[in-house]
Amino acid sequence: MLLTAFLFLVSAGAIYFACEYFVNGVEWFGRKLSLGATATGTVLAAFGTALPESAVTFVAVMFGKSPEAKDIGVGAALGGPLVLATIAYAVVGFALFLNRRRLHRVDDRIRVDHRRLARDQSWFLGIFIVKVGLGLVAFAWKPWLGVLFLASYALYVWREMRDDDSAPDDEEDLEPLKFRPNVLDPSMSWVATQTLLALVVIAIASRIFVGQLEAIGEAFSLSPHLVALVLSPVATELPETVNALIWVRQGKERLALANISGAMMIQATIPSSLALFATPWLFDAPLIVAGVITSIAVVALWVMFRRGAVNARWLMPIGLLYGVFAAYVAWHFSR
Repeated sequence: MLLTAFLFLVSAGAIYFACEYFVNGVEWFGRKLSLGATATGTVLAAFGTALPESAVTFVAVMFGKSPEAKDIGVGAALGGPLVLATIAYAVVGFALFLNRRRLHRVDDRIRVDHRRLARDQSWFLGIFIVKVGLGLVAFAWKPWLGVLFLASYALYVWREMRDDDSAPDDEEDLEPLKFRPNVLDPSMSWVATQTLLALVVIAIASRIFVGQLEAIGEAFSLSPHLVALVLSPVATELPETVNALIWVRQGKERLALANISGAMMIQATIPSSLALFATPWLFDAPLIVAGVITSIAVVALWVMFRRGAVNARWLMPIGLLYGVFAAYVAWHFSR
């Protein structure tokens, strides 16, 4: 148990420090590719940090030898968006609220492109409703619909790159590359090396973190379903949450929210397509509840951003929805 606790803390620390290097590297990557803050967050950062949890779904649904193993992949495909739509947004709200004085902010207003974020929420919600709806019915050619989810993500990336914005404020505050702190304009090779190495550390540390979390659950006799549906998704989405925390502390909530938004789109499409290809994609009660709560959170976020002005304090209660889901799962499997 002591070793488990040690690895748990070390892996959590490794994720945080690796994310420091990753967000720094991915900002430089965006600069080198002449991308704005939003595309850097929604495409580059989101794709990088979403790889570990997408790998979890891939391994579970493609190589799982039992229905229970494949169910883990389906749960990951539903749990990821739920964590991002609730806990990750709440973390952004808390972080901005607590750091407003250090950032010399006169108010708690979130400085982002509200119209674009509202559009992202509506885009995600449309795909997610189809995703959940497919989990309620059974028909022979359902696996072929996985291709549509891949096409949806490709269309989303094309739209983000086409509508990319400029972010002069963020670029002026760009910190030196951590691998080359004394170089004003590091080469692309150094930028790529730092970003990829940080991503490898994040992936390895995340797998260790999830493993220790599962071991802790067994040590405290927690239900395997509770660990798989409630605790593991929080752990696998930790990199996105930590990225958001780091960027908000730097006053770059545009990058933070773009990273979360982009990761949500990946979780709504790529893992879902893999699960559709390899499983019946039929939901039980906990997965249906996860889909409903995620939809409620996204609708609430859409309403906030649609209004055009969002206060950091408004995002905090969104995190409570995950507590509602955790309470339901605990009750469901304790009957």
